Amino acid sequence: MDADQGGETPRSPEAKLGMQVEDLWDIQKAQLTPTEKLNACFESIPVSAFPPAPSSQVTEISSDSSLAEAVKLLARNKILSAPVVDCRAPEDASWIDRYIGIAEFAGIVVWILHQSEKMEGGDFFDLAMNSSDNDFGPAVAVASNGMSSPRFKSIHPDSPTATCGKFFEMLTSSDFYKETKVGDISGSFRWAPFLPLQKSNSFLTMLLLLSKYRMKSVPVVDLGEAKIDNIITQSAVIHMLEECSGLHWFESWGSKKLFELGLPLMKASQIIKVCEDEPVLQAFKLMRQKGIGGLPVVQSGGNKAIGNISIRDIQFLLIAPEIYNEYRSITAKNFLTAIRRYLGEHQKESPLLSGMVTCLRDETLKEVIVKLDSMKIHRIYVVDETGDLEGVITLRDIISKLVHEPRGYFGDFFDGVLPLPANSRV
Repeated sequence: MDADQGGETPRSPEAKLGMQVEDLWDIQKAQLTPTEKLNACFESIPVSAFPPAPSSQVTEISSDSSLAEAVKLLARNKILSAPVVDCRAPEDASWIDRYIGIAEFAGIVVWILHQSEKMEGGDFFDLAMNSSDNDFGPAVAVASNGMSSPRFKSIHPDSPTATCGKFFEMLTSSDFYKETKVGDISGSFRWAPFLPLQKSNSFLTMLLLLSKYRMKSVPVVDLGEAKIDNIITQSAVIHMLEECSGLHWFESWGSKKLFELGLPLMKASQIIKVCEDEPVLQAFKLMRQKGIGGLPVVQSGGNKAIGNISIRDIQFLLIAPEIYNEYRSITAKNFLTAIRRYLGEHQKESPLLSGMVTCLRDETLKEVIVKLDSMKIHRIYVVDETGDLEGVITLRDIISKLVHEPRGYFGDFFDGVLPLPANSRV
């Protein structure tokens, strides 16, 4: 559906914003390239003009919330991360004193999984599997205490600890999981810095942070109240673009085919993937190591993808661990099968139910944006005529083709940004 023209009321706040870009586009100098025109347009629009996020997405986590409460909150609101508020901060605290950082699904789970690692002189899996429900708490405490020991060993994704369904069910029922506070582990896992924008900052700044600087979401702070006024995500930007269909500035850009824009940026040989018979935790481990939000599951011995696992899917190891009881080993294929069955039984919508979402290199960017927005997914896989993987395109890739960073643009913008905690794992 095209954006309304001829002075009629736009069909959505995003379309209204797109028409604002259109007005600015029409007055740009003729000698500018399309990208230069878009840069100038977006530099002229403040982030305060971006439509507000649903109230569920502007969610904060108190530093005294338990891990269990934080995971449930993120899952219930269908978000990957949320700002953490220091519960000890006074009411009149500035934003830099009020917010500790951003708690991410991935970070919480990575910390939890570290508790299951093998230690010299004792195996957490054996402790967990041989303990009764009543004494599982002490078993977890033993593993937790081992975190500070020099004998601490690295996790093996093929170990029974990492792949057994019963382990996750026992872990999530433990006092350890229910009572450990988010604030207590803020220096123990990848803790995203709190990097907010002010309402007067430009769209261009926001788009560059979401693309070149790899931020999944950008909070917008009201300095007067020292609180978050809006949270702009990559997905919200893609939805805005989809709503701008029919506008001249969008069509001149979106009508180009993927290969004409140099997409996909990531080629087939660079795709990080897991085979269907590998432990699912290998997928999440790779995401953490490579700094990516998802990867394909491929057939054993081939290059055809049978599904996609994203970082948000790690929630199912914690909010529905009972569905893995029948599996001694939770492989990537078993994970996909179990989750799809669970979602179907509970009549819940999820990108996992859609299977693989793919496109061809000669499709237009507009077509890909429509797919990504309608399916509510963060990546789409490029395949050839036989279905073999040729590349992957992420939301970040698309936004990065919309604007470019002028020389010296950010200046001292990053000075004073809250750093990662000293002991964090990056």
